[in-house]
Amino acid sequence: MDLAKELIEVLEDKKAEKLVLLDIHNISSFTDYFIIGNGTSDRMLQALADAVLEFAKQKLGSTPTLEGNGRDGWLVVDLGNIVIHLFDPQQRNYYKLEQLWEKGTRLLTVQ
Repeated sequence: MDLAKELIEVLEDKKAEKLVLLDIHNISSFTDYFIIGNGTSDRMLQALADAVLEFAKQKLGSTPTLEGNGRDGWLVVDLGNIVIHLFDPQQRNYYKLEQLWEKGTRLLTVQ
């Protein structure tokens, strides 16, 4: 969980909004944590993802998988045991991941 909190800090430094850390290890077979956050524009979403990729490269010595594009309004960065979902507000409201994974434990919320 320390790594997840460090990733939250990276996203906060880049001004991500409405960050949520969910522990889903008891209800998921593919990951332990979800981090969900908002960006206010496609460029911001891409900058958030790039910051996570750079952090992972420096801290973990690896390059995580990145899916999506800022223009799509939803980017996913997969670090294995942590999956980061970066949304524009409209896409986040549409997909409602927090509700979909509500049986997980909300460990942290940062507005």
